[in-house]
Amino acid sequence: MQSNSHIGKLLKLSIVSLAMISLSMVINAADLAAEIIPGKGEACVEDKDFMRRNHMDLLRHDRDETVHKGNRDIKHSLKECISCHAIEGSDGKALTVSSPKHFCRSCHDYAAVSVDCFQCHASRPELKTSDLSSEELKKVLETKESEGKDK
Repeated sequence: MQSNSHIGKLLKLSIVSLAMISLSMVINAADLAAEIIPGKGEACVEDKDFMRRNHMDLLRHDRDETVHKGNRDIKHSLKECISCHAIEGSDGKALTVSSPKHFCRSCHDYAAVSVDCFQCHASRPELKTSDLSSEELKKVLETKESEGKDK
């Protein structure tokens, strides 16, 4: 009779232990979710869930419209996505795709999908020289000049 009591207690302990382990796994999985930082605009060009599922198709379609048909007046422009969703680093400048905090990387890393758009396209908004101090402008010009000499 006493052995049945021990078996019952052991069974209860096992069930409680499994429940605690399962709960900790759920909590840890929630911590791993991709961080989605809202854009700077009032609203995205499409619903958030629609964009998550279809952004690549939209970008591909608009690429064809731009490259093959010369239509530059498009609704789902990669350039506009980057401008609206740029994330600033500690230096106040927009992060590039090399940073894991980059807007595109945050989801793509989570989903284990490579981001190949930026092999050709800029991964942060274009720098406007009007936004720069004379010192910053001088540094940009010097960098551009030295890059040209290296080629």
